[in-house]
Amino acid sequence: MERFEPPDTTSQRQAFERDGFVLAHALITPDRVGSLHDRFERLFRGEFETGVSPDEVNWQEVDGDPTLTRQICNGWKADRLVAETVLSADLGRSIAELAGWPGARIIQDNLLWKPPGARSLGFHRDNAYLAWYTPRQMLTCWIALDDTTAEGGTVEFTVGSHRWRTGNDPSTHFHAPDDHRAPVVSAATAAGLEPRFHHVEASAGGGSFHHGWLWHGSGPNRSDRHRRALVLHCASSEARFDRSGFGQGNGSIYARYARLTDDVMDENHFPILWRTDGYRTPGI
Repeated sequence: MERFEPPDTTSQRQAFERDGFVLAHALITPDRVGSLHDRFERLFRGEFETGVSPDEVNWQEVDGDPTLTRQICNGWKADRLVAETVLSADLGRSIAELAGWPGARIIQDNLLWKPPGARSLGFHRDNAYLAWYTPRQMLTCWIALDDTTAEGGTVEFTVGSHRWRTGNDPSTHFHAPDDHRAPVVSAATAAGLEPRFHHVEASAGGGSFHHGWLWHGSGPNRSDRHRRALVLHCASSEARFDRSGFGQGNGSIYARYARLTDDVMDENHFPILWRTDGYRTPGI
């Protein structure tokens, strides 16, 4: 994995704590962007290089609804180039340092592809889905694989919303809701707040890092260009399973990796990307 331009954590940590996100440049090189375009084509055709299926496949070329945003979760298990990208020690270190963790482990990647005319993704907060492990914290790196614009349905952040109340969120509809901002507007109204939105308009290879309690989503792609993104979701290297949450959020999917005798998160499925003592899961 080539070096990238990480956030300047000495100056951007304050912005991250204030706004819930920071923008980043040159996360991956132009050559890597082009190669990942090819891998997206293969994966959404059902061609899994390693012979291992991703944990979630929500769209395939043969029968997928052309108006939906295409999504695969944990494509790193199916494709070596995706794995090389999202299992980067550099990305893991930047995430851990922004979050204030002793290290970072991958929970999930997302391959998102929003072609022209595709509908929206509803506003949500990542941590709301994560009652199945503790500490219930996530920090995300979002990598644009195409130049992104508001018209093209890029990701939108609600500035500072990670500092809002963290109780039960309004009901959210992730894929193609009629009003993708409705849940965050409802949450803001209940708290007597006025939401402020920021569209991440980045060049291909750039992107952002965002907090797990930050409200975010994306509108429809009204442009004539594709909008692809590779997303890395991490937890602390010290995270452990919480069996009381296995039936909540996406716990029913990932609880399958829990061991019988303890709550350790197996590094074969949730590898550690970087840790302050220099440790990194062998073989990744």
